[in-house]
Amino acid sequence: MATHIVPVGFDYDRLIAPLIRDQLSVDRVILLEGAVGSEANVEYSRHLSRKLEKDFRNLLGAETERVVVEDVYDYDAAFEQAYGLIDAELDAGNDVWVNVSAMPRPVSFAVATAAHSLSVERQDDRDRIHTYYTAPEKYLETELAEELRKEADLLADVREGEVDPERIDERLGSIRDLLSEFDERGTTIGAMEIDGRHIVEFPVASFSNVKPFEELILFKLGEDGEFESVSELAGALAAELSEEYTDSFRSKVIYNVDRLGPGGKGYVEQEPHGKSHRTRLSRIGELWVRAHTDDAESGG
Repeated sequence: MATHIVPVGFDYDRLIAPLIRDQLSVDRVILLEGAVGSEANVEYSRHLSRKLEKDFRNLLGAETERVVVEDVYDYDAAFEQAYGLIDAELDAGNDVWVNVSAMPRPVSFAVATAAHSLSVERQDDRDRIHTYYTAPEKYLETELAEELRKEADLLADVREGEVDPERIDERLGSIRDLLSEFDERGTTIGAMEIDGRHIVEFPVASFSNVKPFEELILFKLGEDGEFESVSELAGALAAELSEEYTDSFRSKVIYNVDRLGPGGKGYVEQEPHGKSHRTRLSRIGELWVRAHTDDAESGG
């Protein structure tokens, strides 16, 4: 069962569209809503939350719950609340997906950090926690600003008594269309496709330092890509280090790959393949290699 935790701000499309377009599993949705700014802001955000609640149920058949965040600028309280929500869903056996595309940054970062913390604390559940962001196809703020500029020009002409009635009708139609779009969809339109998906998932980093021999394994995987087995990886490392390929050396590689794997630092992925395991870098492992390649090449 998949639970999506969705902080609601002033967006509609990118909170629901990526789930539909990427055909992600959605069984339960927790909408986080809070007071942001003026009374009009608060009411507008609640309007979007009500619309999302209805559409998650009708379009995706998801059980939907609205939860209030008392103070969207209280990072500590938001972290504690998000931590409790995610922890409870994991205890219930659910996969958890966290969308951090909307709501004020303190809540988005607090929810993302809570998800990251639980990924580190609950190693066995790491692959059941997903944090992601969706980019909009278009921001309405720029169009709203452009409309205001045109209205300023129109009002200046009204003051001078130089107004064409057809121009007034055109401006009224344009304004009403834009306001209707804003009321229906919020400050952004659409969900942008990036590398074939509509979400950008954030990998979980490890809080442990990488040991020298582990570094060799990571750089080898980064250089050569996937290996059909750990034995094949061990043979390639032995050849590169000009060491004899012995059972002891192979055991050393297996031990360190395990430390780098899903139950450890999370930099390596393994997929069962017959009696062996295909071995490759995870996404955070790829990022680690990418960030440290210059240091390795310079001998740092």
